[in-house]
Amino acid sequence: MRAAKRHPIRYAAMLACLAIGLSSAATAQEWPNRNVTVVVPLGAGSASDIMARVMAEQLTKQVGQTFVVENRPGAGGTIGANQVAKAAPDGYTILAYGALGTANALYSKLPYDTLDDFTPVIAFGIQPLSIVTSPSKGYKTLQDLIAAGKAKPGSLNYTSAGVGTASHFAAVRFLVSAGIEAQHIPYKGAAEAVTEVVAGRADFSPQIFTTTLPLLRDGKLVALAVSAQKRTAIMPEVPTTVEAGLKADSIYPFYSGFFVPSKTPRAVVEKLHNEAVKALQAPAVQNRLKTLGVEPLPMNLEQFDKFFRNDVAEAAALVKTAKIPTQ
Repeated sequence: MRAAKRHPIRYAAMLACLAIGLSSAATAQEWPNRNVTVVVPLGAGSASDIMARVMAEQLTKQVGQTFVVENRPGAGGTIGANQVAKAAPDGYTILAYGALGTANALYSKLPYDTLDDFTPVIAFGIQPLSIVTSPSKGYKTLQDLIAAGKAKPGSLNYTSAGVGTASHFAAVRFLVSAGIEAQHIPYKGAAEAVTEVVAGRADFSPQIFTTTLPLLRDGKLVALAVSAQKRTAIMPEVPTTVEAGLKADSIYPFYSGFFVPSKTPRAVVEKLHNEAVKALQAPAVQNRLKTLGVEPLPMNLEQFDKFFRNDVAEAAALVKTAKIPTQ
């Protein structure tokens, strides 16, 4: 008590910190005691949406509270992301997304701060994209496509699911690495983008296997390479872009994961992370993600935070290098 009389301000600060710590621990013990909203800033059926629903179903079973997936598409994902950024930091509003970095690179005036307003919790995994083309185009290998682009500069075109989507940025990574140019034809979704390739009206499109696998197996599409560190178990016969002759900068790591508002108590973040790790280890979840071509990406909180920050920086660098117009 004598110390308290000498340093009343310091003593009060210590008591305040202790109270905050105890409150955070109590909050984590209670969380969740009601429904949790998982916001997907894209439409139903998107890769992030599918993975979010797989995780939400398993988490509901684990914790005894319902994880409700809410689709809030629009403005390149920024509407849903902003909803989470401005939500109460209590663990009851979660963002399921993987393109915060691309949105940060493309939009100069976002309603939130990409690095300061979110805390990365966990990555569901990496979903490789395959560069697909129509058999009618005659491209047997990725080098065939590159040779065509170099023979007639600017003559190629490619489709994507929209500006700033994984298919768009994966294509740009490929083009920059290959040293060729192609006209970008963006659509409102992956289905439309792939339809144009199947019809032969577009030369190629980088897409996740969720969209292309049935068409690849039916012979309506050909996969020239996968944009990944290693071959995918879904189609192990397809080489990576590096095996096809390009450098590692051709790889685009498409991922999705959970994020929460930045001021969410650390204890709650840790509990959500641990529950999500447990969910990812559940056989039903592993089997479902495997059918989607999702490769595991195990990281602790600190590692995922570093991964996320690197992704944001690399997206900004790619936009600058490729001279992609910002909005």
